[in-house]
Amino acid sequence: MFGVEVVAQMFFSIRVEVLAQNTSAFIAQTLNDAVRRVRPHHHEQRGLTRLQGIVKLQAASKPVRGRMTKSKQSGAFSGHRFPSEIIAYAVWAYHRFPMSLRDVEDLLAARGVVVSYETIRAWVAKFGSQYAKAIRRDRPKVADKWHLDEVVLPINGKKYWLWRAVDSNGDVLDILVQSRRNKRAAIRFFCKLFKAFGEPRVIVTDKLKSYGSALKELAPGIEHRSHKGLNNRSEGSHRPTRRREKIMGRFKSPRQAQRFLSVHDQVQTIFRPRRHTHSAAAYRQTRADAHWIWDDITRELKAA
Repeated sequence: MFGVEVVAQMFFSIRVEVLAQNTSAFIAQTLNDAVRRVRPHHHEQRGLTRLQGIVKLQAASKPVRGRMTKSKQSGAFSGHRFPSEIIAYAVWAYHRFPMSLRDVEDLLAARGVVVSYETIRAWVAKFGSQYAKAIRRDRPKVADKWHLDEVVLPINGKKYWLWRAVDSNGDVLDILVQSRRNKRAAIRFFCKLFKAFGEPRVIVTDKLKSYGSALKELAPGIEHRSHKGLNNRSEGSHRPTRRREKIMGRFKSPRQAQRFLSVHDQVQTIFRPRRHTHSAAAYRQTRADAHWIWDDITRELKAA
């Protein structure tokens, strides 16, 4: 007969051994599951789709191809095979991030949507201006202090000038691509701005004499401040343009530059606020509001 202490010790050792085996089996199973999630089987890799912002694995799913889908669309999206949400996402991604059309094609392909970059080009050309028009229409009242500047755009070996106006909040008002940098070009740009936003209280420019001559003729009551160090806000607004110009391999024509930048600047205005002036919570709220505005415009175009 074993003593009570010996029996208790034997029972304890058996229990510890069983627990160790169960723990080892649990850890092994957990690692196997993790490996399967990170490295799915070859028959599961075909099923990458995007659902509500989350990439999920579906073993039986296949990529969505343009010739296989012909869903009924309404409004401005009528006649298009793909849903309005996919088109809106492609247009947003192209203008929001410094990507080429082929980059957007790869981005959609990673989410299971197979579409050519030429189709994306057609979407951007058709719907980009409509989104920009809606953003300009619904934007709050602009500030009464404007910053104007011009920067050179080399197109096909010829110099063109990009005229841009920014208010004191850092929001781009409008742009205009012209072949001249004189009084006539300045008058044309001022007329376009005054027609859309009215006359401001103060206009800040660099030392280009064409600004002063044009303002004396159009609106002599506006205060004009011309100094090299006062126009940094407008000069800094050219940086996103330079980045996109580099990715696109320079603009191909003045018309293309005008069409692209008029949309690009409006998208950047709502999706790229001055982050250093916001707290983390305020920036997240601003970002959520921007996506809500974009989705609301998409629903408006779909219902038109």
